[in-house]
Amino acid sequence: MTQPLTLLLFERLLPGGQLVNRMEDLGYRVQTIADPATVVEQAEHETPMLIMADLEPKFQQTCEAITRLKKNEATAHIPVIAFASSSDPALQNAALNAGATLVVNDAAILQYLQNFLDQALQIP
Repeated sequence: MTQPLTLLLFERLLPGGQLVNRMEDLGYRVQTIADPATVVEQAEHETPMLIMADLEPKFQQTCEAITRLKKNEATAHIPVIAFASSSDPALQNAALNAGATLVVNDAAILQYLQNFLDQALQIP
C-alpha cells in the first residue's frame, strides 16, 4: 500500500523539521515546499492527502496560497493545517478566512498532531 502524501510548506527549521519526522513516523510521505507560490502547482501535480503550512515568516503569501488552493477545483478538497508560533487571533482568523481547515500553535502541533490530523481529515 502506498503511503499517503503530505505537502509541508515551511521555512522555519522548528517546528518544520520536527513535523517532517513526526509525519514520517505516522506513516506519511512528506514533500517539503519552501515557496508558497508553488503550493497550488505542487498540489495539482502530487495530489496530497493533506497540506501543512507554516504561516511564518511569509504570512501574506501563505494565506494567498491557501486561498488559491481553495478556489482551484482540483485542490479545493485538500485539508490545510496552518501553524504559527503566535496565538494572535488576527493571524488565525486571516488563515481561516483564506480557507485553512485548522490553525494551530507551534507549541501544540507536535504534541497533539494525531488529533489535528484526525480532525482535518474527517469527511463531512
